[in-house]
Amino acid sequence: MEIELTSRAKQDLAYWKKIGNEQILRKIRELIASIVENPYQGIGNPEALKYHLSGKWSRRITQKDRLVYEISKDTLYIFSLKGHYENL
Repeated sequence: MEIELTSRAKQDLAYWKKIGNEQILRKIRELIASIVENPYQGIGNPEALKYHLSGKWSRRITQKDRLVYEISKDTLYIFSLKGHYENL
């Protein structure tokens, strides 16, 4: 499966790398691996989003941070890796 990050997701990933939180970076890698294996089940409490985010899913990184993604054909699109659902 191909993985594409939006500019916001790239900024979020750069933030996590900059602060050097290895635990969160490991969790992000684990979540992505789980999504590739099974997009709608697995770790991180997968949740289908509603309203203007319909079609997208989220998984919990931390209590306040979510990985927001969408699957289209054979591509995993990652929209954000920090915060909840603001400005998506």
